[in-house]
Amino acid sequence: MQTLMDVATLKDRLDGAAATGRRTVLLDVRWALGDPHGREHYLAEHLPGAVFVDLATELAGPADPSRGRHPLPSLEQFQVSARSWGIRTGDAVVAYDDSGNLAAARAWWMLRNAGLQEVYLLDGGLAAWRAAGFDVESGDQKVEPGDVVLTDGALPVVDAGQAASWGRQGLLLDARAGERYRGEFEPVDPRAGHIPGAVSAPTTDNLGSDGRFLSAAALRERFTGLGVRADVPTAVYCGSGVTAAHEVAALEIAGFPAALYPGSFSEWSNNEANDVVTGAEPYPAGDAAR
Repeated sequence: MQTLMDVATLKDRLDGAAATGRRTVLLDVRWALGDPHGREHYLAEHLPGAVFVDLATELAGPADPSRGRHPLPSLEQFQVSARSWGIRTGDAVVAYDDSGNLAAARAWWMLRNAGLQEVYLLDGGLAAWRAAGFDVESGDQKVEPGDVVLTDGALPVVDAGQAASWGRQGLLLDARAGERYRGEFEPVDPRAGHIPGAVSAPTTDNLGSDGRFLSAAALRERFTGLGVRADVPTAVYCGSGVTAAHEVAALEIAGFPAALYPGSFSEWSNNEANDVVTGAEPYPAGDAAR
């Protein structure tokens, strides 16, 4: 499946919608750790016709130490949200944000996991749309409720039990910043460090300086350098399962399937029975698996 849509393709698609009858739902997923003002950013400026998606309340259930800071909502709750965004059966959906799709990828992953085929990330997001000189609008967007029917389980996931041994049977990638992986800095979770066996693979390295994804060839080179192989099962986690979805998207662009650990480190670190490793190596010094 195609993962990305560029701004020129989206503009052509929107301009030709009346003639072609192709509906495209635009989702504005403005969210960043430490910035609770996504809706205000949306109201000030967004793509024409885009609907705001609140990551904390619509793409996640209530925080729960046993499930993480952003646990996946129930299928029923997610379907209610998707319909409130105006998604109908057969629609294409394009999600974007203003931070390299680090947040929008959560909506992309969830909708793909829910069985939708045509779900894209707008490469470069709002910044790329602005740079192309295309119009934006302000204020809220009212839409007619949709009728989409969602399912579950279209994409692979792993749980904490599987993550515990994944590094010994496959490749477990940690998509957080390097300093959080090494345990030098932890702003939100109860313990610092990483899951034993995990390899540091910061999500931000999937992007160029313009906020667009690197080319498929460059991403493939990056991931093979980290140990990704077609015959090695790969799983990804981050802090709370948000930016890990971005890494899954980048891996898909590179041609590699990957599973998501939705609870991620926020779930893992809240369980005192789970070991946490600090430092730059996947395993502690002296571990036979190193």
